[in-house]
Amino acid sequence: MTMKKTLIAAALVLSAGATSSVFAQKQTPPAPGPAKSFEVPTPARFRLDNGLEVSLVPYGTVPKVRVELAVLAGNAYESAKQTSLADLAGNLMREGTATKSATQISQAAARMGGSLDVNVSANATEISGDVLSEFGPEMARLVADVALHPKFPESELPRLKADSLRQLSIAKTQPQQMALEKFRGVLYPDHAYGRVFPTPEMVQGFTLADVRSFYDENFGAARAHLYVAGRFDRAAMEAAIREAFGGWKAGKPSNLQAPSPKSTRTVYLVDRPGAVQSTILLGMPVPDPSNPDFIPLSVVNTLLGGYFSSRITANLREAKGYTYSPFSQVSTRYRDAYWAEQADVTTNVTGPSLKEIFYEIDRLQAEPPSADELKAVKNYMAGVFVLQNSSRSGIINVLELVNLHGLPADYLKTYVQRVNAVTAEDVQRLAKKYIDDEKATIVVVGDRKVIEEQVKPYGTIAP
Repeated sequence: MTMKKTLIAAALVLSAGATSSVFAQKQTPPAPGPAKSFEVPTPARFRLDNGLEVSLVPYGTVPKVRVELAVLAGNAYESAKQTSLADLAGNLMREGTATKSATQISQAAARMGGSLDVNVSANATEISGDVLSEFGPEMARLVADVALHPKFPESELPRLKADSLRQLSIAKTQPQQMALEKFRGVLYPDHAYGRVFPTPEMVQGFTLADVRSFYDENFGAARAHLYVAGRFDRAAMEAAIREAFGGWKAGKPSNLQAPSPKSTRTVYLVDRPGAVQSTILLGMPVPDPSNPDFIPLSVVNTLLGGYFSSRITANLREAKGYTYSPFSQVSTRYRDAYWAEQADVTTNVTGPSLKEIFYEIDRLQAEPPSADELKAVKNYMAGVFVLQNSSRSGIINVLELVNLHGLPADYLKTYVQRVNAVTAEDVQRLAKKYIDDEKATIVVVGDRKVIEEQVKPYGTIAP
């Protein structure tokens, strides 16, 4: 090494050492300010004679508007032999109407400065477009055309089914999806919520008649809610909605039955021979959003595993180094919810990871959190709520949540206050009441020959 290179190397070492010293000195961040309540204009609501509910929300300063139609026609309305039929129907709806081809739909939406999308979830099919404000009424008419007059071109059916089969083959190799399929199947053995994936034979067997039958059974004005959020001319928008949707038939009422989830302390192993990681999905049923305990329970979830500074994350990631990003959530559907922790851990620490997850649950049940820890959690939740709902799509998402679950009209305006009202004693009480160890369904996807002995202490292993 030359003298010049030696000096440069030495300088780099000294520089690195100085930098490390600077970053090693932890500085206390300034205290956060008080959380602000979330303010949004009260939606103007009206109902058409056919039963269609409409909510108009003037929001923001950007000259754009989002139009979204939510119809109670999601995967929950499929029979046991129809899993994913709602998705196929939604994809076909995007392929053309009685008067427009798929290309013409795309071109029309693009000319308005946006696009038209169809999304299928557990409970709803959503048809939406986000466009420049001046085209709001025209987008409402385009959404109505797609919803009311789908052509369902048979020529596109083979391609869409082939796409579904490709996506299915990929999903069935992903350990997280494998864990979810098993977990939902255990919790909801006799309900559509428990059916995550179709079989290849099921997809191959779908016909255009099946799609049309699903549409006829589930689409109608009385099961739909139209949301408009952003900047728009109220009179022009309402006139366009009444004209475009007024002739839609009411359709058949929703017949969805609430599930009766089942969960006991049992371990379900899904074998992935040779896997270097295990995917853990552990959880149990909890109250849905219509229950007064839901928001306080959300605080419990956030503290346990719902954000990067949560207890389980700090334990598994920071203290033990078992995994990079474990997380928990309260997953919701109509009249249903469950709490679940998911973690992808190194195979040889599968058992120890379960031990630490249950340790953190038991610790929270044994003693309430400190005032500082709880304050940090509540500030985080309040901030995320405001950020998530500070957009046209965010506003519509939360309004859809409110309507689906029959929540109070002031839910938006009082959410932050209700989060801040949760006490440490509430957290401990609800952890005891709902995060019940003895009701934990435990799914582990991994190399069975390596992990079976590790997981035996944590529950009966299902055959």
